[in-house]
Amino acid sequence: MITTANRLNTAQEYYFSKKLKEVRQLIADGKPIINMGIGSPDLLPSPKVIEAIQKAMFDEKAHEYQSYQGLPELRKEMANFYQSHFKIGLDFNSEILPLIGSKEGIMHISMAFLNEGDEVLIPNPGYPTYAAVTELVQAKTVYYDLKDKTNWQPDFEKLEQQDLSKVKLMWVSYPHMPTGVNGSLELFEKLIAFGKKHKILIVNDNPYSFVLNENPTSILQVKDAKDIAIELNSLSKTYNISGWRVGMVLGNPNFIEAILKVKSNMDSGMFYGIQKGAIEALKLDKTWFETQNKVYKKRKDLVIQLAEKLGCEVVKNSVGLFVWAKLPSRIKSSEIFIDKILMEKNIFITPGTIFGSNGNGYIRFSLCVTEDKIKEAIARF
Repeated sequence: MITTANRLNTAQEYYFSKKLKEVRQLIADGKPIINMGIGSPDLLPSPKVIEAIQKAMFDEKAHEYQSYQGLPELRKEMANFYQSHFKIGLDFNSEILPLIGSKEGIMHISMAFLNEGDEVLIPNPGYPTYAAVTELVQAKTVYYDLKDKTNWQPDFEKLEQQDLSKVKLMWVSYPHMPTGVNGSLELFEKLIAFGKKHKILIVNDNPYSFVLNENPTSILQVKDAKDIAIELNSLSKTYNISGWRVGMVLGNPNFIEAILKVKSNMDSGMFYGIQKGAIEALKLDKTWFETQNKVYKKRKDLVIQLAEKLGCEVVKNSVGLFVWAKLPSRIKSSEIFIDKILMEKNIFITPGTIFGSNGNGYIRFSLCVTEDKIKEAIARF
């Protein structure tokens, strides 16, 4: 009998992979499901971006294997993007590595820096993939609390009381997913100082900076951040190309070289046409974000109405693609609550518990739903 690897003993099917099977079946059964769970942009990419990928199909080198490091023009535009929006100078040859989606970067980084038994600080609540990948590479998850009373930011005093001697890496994500709390230079300065003090690699996962956010920040803006930090970013939410799988990892050349050693053994480069489209996306000016955010602002106002109709408390100054809402205290289980809503009202909302134990008592709404659909959801109550 062939058995699976021991590492799969700790791995579970991704929640959305499993739950969406149920949702698709309900749709197949004729149920009028409104999906407010997934952060997959429904808005279209810029016509310039689509035109660029179309034209690229006829280029001489379009259908060949591509460089593991991506086209030099793509890396240059990624560097220009960081210079333009964050005032950060990056060497496009050595400090930027394009990725086939930033999610793969979580695995590449973990494989590049973690040995069996190394400990990893993971936010609770936070993106579930951090813990899943940590377990897959046989490192040890050590959760740190993020709570409403600390504005969903790390309690550094509490962290300092822990045994950090085996901690090798710390995952952070600001703007924070799932709560939408924004980052700040003050917070990033504390994280960099913490990382340097304890020799912990700080990784900021930063895909939501330009959605409903007037103050985009990067951890690399902090002085000497490159000594101890790297950043993941993505074009998925920023430019509505989530299915294209275009991301990047940024940091000092030694970190990038280590990640490339892993990546070059796992794929054969990003498709040429997608790179050409991404180049055009990165050239778009601030009016692109302003236009998108007008749409998201209207949707967010409606989602807040829906959340309040459910008796929830909402952090209204959050940023990003989601609305994080606290359920009434009488409701003890987020998952039981959203299943009830799914069955009775045909609306799928994400339970906060999938992001960690501190997510119990909370639910998350996606803004990737049309205004008409949100109004329909409100009407169902």
